[in-house]
Amino acid sequence: MCHLSNTLIGILNFFTFLFSIPILWVGIWLSKHGATECEKWLDKVFIVLGVFLLLVSLAGLAGACCRISLLLWIYLVAMFLLILVVLAFTIFAFVVTNKGAGKVLSGKGYKEYRLGDYSHWLQKRVNDSNNWKTMKSCLQAGQYCSVYQKLYAKDDVNEFNKEKLTPLQSGCCKPSNDCNFVYQSPTVWNSTANSNYANPDCRAWNNDPKVLCYDCNACKAGMVQDIKTKWKKTAKINIIFLILLIIVYSVGCCAFRNNRRDNWK
Repeated sequence: MCHLSNTLIGILNFFTFLFSIPILWVGIWLSKHGATECEKWLDKVFIVLGVFLLLVSLAGLAGACCRISLLLWIYLVAMFLLILVVLAFTIFAFVVTNKGAGKVLSGKGYKEYRLGDYSHWLQKRVNDSNNWKTMKSCLQAGQYCSVYQKLYAKDDVNEFNKEKLTPLQSGCCKPSNDCNFVYQSPTVWNSTANSNYANPDCRAWNNDPKVLCYDCNACKAGMVQDIKTKWKKTAKINIIFLILLIIVYSVGCCAFRNNRRDNWK
């Protein structure tokens, strides 16, 4: 394997270089044309990732093909740091997502979510006003509740109660079940004479499509549940990614040894 290591590293980094270009282009495009807080946050992620992949792939490509040991050493250091970062994130993701689940409601097809059921770290992130401003912008830009409204517009109350809503739809697009509001449509609910609600989300609810329950704790809980589901899937994929990274790193070490041996001849 070590005899082919330089060729393999060169091929892998050539494709990584090609892959980095559209990622960087998307980040630059979002930085110029992004209209929402969500898009403005994403542009930085894409730009940083694109630049990192571009520089690392160039170092690996030049180090392997031109047999420049210094560049290959830089490439291996970057790969080692990437392995550590992915490993740390994978462990962290499993730790912070081990708590919390939806509450099953009698006679309902959907679940409701309580922010206090989740890890303190995730609670702290969504309770931060700046973070939630960005997250809320993402929800509004994604038109989660507009799609939800169109999808279930023809439902009467009995049909609606049987729907299997997503955590974000359940938490952000309708009032909590505790409020006992009267259903008119998926996003229009009338309050009852009793305004002494134990759940503060009941006072936060508004039939205005721009408001709904976006400032409710249930909406934040729905966001946390959505993050938890995605992070768990990502953590599982990361295990496979880690194995591939370790294999590539091992091949890179072989190429580095080849370069040093050739330089000593």
